[in-house]
Amino acid sequence: MYITGRARKVIELLLNKEEGMTVKEIADQLDVAPRTIHRDLKSIEKVLFGHRLELVKKAGIGLRIIGDEDDKEQLVQTLSQMTATDFTPKERRTIILASLLGAKEPIKLITLAIDLHVTVATISNDLDQLEQMLKDFHLGIVRKRGYGVELKGSEANKRVAISNLISKHVDPFTFVNLVKENMQKQAKPELNTISHRLLGLVNPGTLSLIEQRVEKARKELPHELADSAYIGLVVHLALAMERLKKGDKIQFDKEFLKQMEGTKEYQIAKDMIEDLAISLSMDIPDDEIGYITMHLMGAKLREDQHFLLEDTNIDIVYNIEKLIQYVGNKLDVDLTGNIALRNDLAAHLKPTIYRLKQGMNITNPLLDEIRRDYLDLFQLIQEATNEVFPKMVFPDDEIGYLVLHFAAALMHEAKELSALVICSSGIGTAKILASNLAQQFREIKHVTNVSMFDLPSIDPDQYDLIVSTIPLEGFKHDYILTSPILRKSEVHRIRRRIREKNLVSNVSKKPTKSEEMKHTDFLLRLESMKLYASTILELLASFYVKQMTEKQSMNAVLEWICTNLATKQLIHDKDTLISTLLEREKKGGLGIPSTSMVLLHTRSNQVLRPSFTIHSLDQPISVQGMDGKQMKANSLLLMLARDDSPKETLDVFSYLSSLLIQGPANARLFQSGNEARIRAFLEKQMELFLKEKNLL
Repeated sequence: MYITGRARKVIELLLNKEEGMTVKEIADQLDVAPRTIHRDLKSIEKVLFGHRLELVKKAGIGLRIIGDEDDKEQLVQTLSQMTATDFTPKERRTIILASLLGAKEPIKLITLAIDLHVTVATISNDLDQLEQMLKDFHLGIVRKRGYGVELKGSEANKRVAISNLISKHVDPFTFVNLVKENMQKQAKPELNTISHRLLGLVNPGTLSLIEQRVEKARKELPHELADSAYIGLVVHLALAMERLKKGDKIQFDKEFLKQMEGTKEYQIAKDMIEDLAISLSMDIPDDEIGYITMHLMGAKLREDQHFLLEDTNIDIVYNIEKLIQYVGNKLDVDLTGNIALRNDLAAHLKPTIYRLKQGMNITNPLLDEIRRDYLDLFQLIQEATNEVFPKMVFPDDEIGYLVLHFAAALMHEAKELSALVICSSGIGTAKILASNLAQQFREIKHVTNVSMFDLPSIDPDQYDLIVSTIPLEGFKHDYILTSPILRKSEVHRIRRRIREKNLVSNVSKKPTKSEEMKHTDFLLRLESMKLYASTILELLASFYVKQMTEKQSMNAVLEWICTNLATKQLIHDKDTLISTLLEREKKGGLGIPSTSMVLLHTRSNQVLRPSFTIHSLDQPISVQGMDGKQMKANSLLLMLARDDSPKETLDVFSYLSSLLIQGPANARLFQSGNEARIRAFLEKQMELFLKEKNLL
């Protein structure tokens, strides 16, 4: 099978983005025109078809690859085993740069051309592009006829470029794990061939020794070493040792090194280098101690909110105050009393200013994401540093880190947020999603669950965030489409929206339900109590567990269930209700992940009385889970409510739905088929529910 490098890259992007990508997003990633991607789609669809996968396009989401996870894994295996003879221009330039950074001597253009299966002219053009990019690292490319091509610049800047290259193409944590797996010959074939090229920059045996020594230093430090700083130091040292073996030595300002000699971090760095020199049987110059000290000094996590900046220069403290005041004045927010922000900036800025004076740039792997999520704040911090530090130039990577400090402080002062959760019926999956929102985002304090049919009577502008489990055709407000269980990518999108709200909004918070309740008329409260009680009584009266003994399709299962419900006079027209339930199933997965349960629910005028029933299947059926993956289910849970159900009835159903996802113990109970135990559990939980509502 032949596939172009660009088509392969499109498949890679889509497999790694479960939530989907638009054609424009893909084109931007690959640096081509959208029409070029459109031309590739036909060949991509053929490849996917051969692996029982499908390329689908949905409005507002873009392109997605759907199908069984095993088939996706098989596609990854197939592509990884192909001989990579065709790379995208970006991939090709990355490989060239990695080769130049790892080379001990000049490389011939023809050698690069043969390796990448392109012409010398193409390599020459790639080098032109690289020259522009390398200016950011103060590096240059030397090309001479008969000599070849090599990088020119300081060793410090070359190391920064290597770190940037790794962080751009593989997460540092993943990079360390890949090196270990490669050493143990357990590495799985990776779709991204670039990561395998980068593994050659580090010796696996060396990395293991370094990791042990850094772990020892972690325990010796007077302050906590964050995981990100820990792994960054491991990668830095592993790269440094490989560079030293090739004779590439770094230079550190002697006077500055002398200033740091009395610090605890310097002594730990010195001991670390001496240990590594013995373990690796090599000479390591003292200059390396300076860089390790910088890593350790920049990794402080201050937990003491009353830290008085005792080891920070007074001029830095003064400038930190000016920086905080400048940003606070521009945002009209008082940050001067935020001790945590002042301490965090002190711990970060002291080594940062030293680094900048020494020309030591660092790489911020989150820079693109920070720019995207905090563009206004990013520009403000740039403006503030120019004002407060007029004689220094803060690179964008450093600005990004400062933005994170200020963003954390601003979000700490942020208001409570309210969310509107929409699903087809306003019960079931809506409550599961609401529960997950409350667990994942402490900022969201008020959640309202509604059906899509309730939308005309809702004012969406009253909510900070709108999340839906189903596509909302014609809905004119911004909303986030998610699965009820919230995948990682969906959590990230919601987190980004919350950041935007917290950083720009100073709207006074809405009254809570309890505050609103205080103003409610007594007779209305009495009626509400009656509705809660009657709904619970009807649910408990209609509840039963039924066993099915034959293997069935979903249609046949629903036919059997609804016939029983009609016999018990819980529903009216079973055929209409079956059609409604099957239509709901098509809109999104209903299987509860990590269980064998599927939750079907709807509101319909065919429902005579609210009911909750459980149907145990002798043979499991295949259903789509709430996480989008196929799963086997042998317990079907059915919740039915009238389409004109009052708010109190929907509250009870929402509470019932939340019980299904409250840990494995609850899941085991609902899957057990033991009607008596489940009924006793429901009675106890409904009693707790009424107590929470202050109705008992």
